[in-house]
Amino acid sequence: MCQPTRRNQGRRRRVDPTPKATRPLHRLHAVRQQQGISIRKVARTLHISQSQVRDQEEPTSDLRLSSLYQWQEVLDVPIAELLVESERPLSRPVLERARLLRLMKTAVSIMERAEQVSVRRLAETMVAQLTELMPELETVSGWHAVGQRRTLDEYGQTALRVVPERLVLGY
Repeated sequence: MCQPTRRNQGRRRRVDPTPKATRPLHRLHAVRQQQGISIRKVARTLHISQSQVRDQEEPTSDLRLSSLYQWQEVLDVPIAELLVESERPLSRPVLERARLLRLMKTAVSIMERAEQVSVRRLAETMVAQLTELMPELETVSGWHAVGQRRTLDEYGQTALRVVPERLVLGY
């Protein structure tokens, strides 16, 4: 450990929040994409910026264990699935869950947009069957037609920006 000198005494060295390794350490990006979760949703859930999400998703970023556990909660997969062990693809249960999730999102979208009663009934049946197979799919919403919809109590990043008075007052 280095001894403090008069020059560096009382100062803290700046530490890169996500140091880089020479080999891949995790599969956050691949798992997030397979789970069908957007960067925006991860950023909101983890209370970080979208650029920080992209930085953390870099396979060589050396994340803290606590960060990996936060990602694990967001992605709802076993922590082992996030770590790089070999070149093997994701485990069969995680792949099946991702496929069921995408199928549920499609079925809900069809159900919500169907104009014909028969098509809506088929989609409702499919949603019920998927929920029976995997009960946690009950809260899944359909695919968004354009962008990501927000509920009325959610604010985007624009709500945090300060607008100069001259723009509001027009001078």
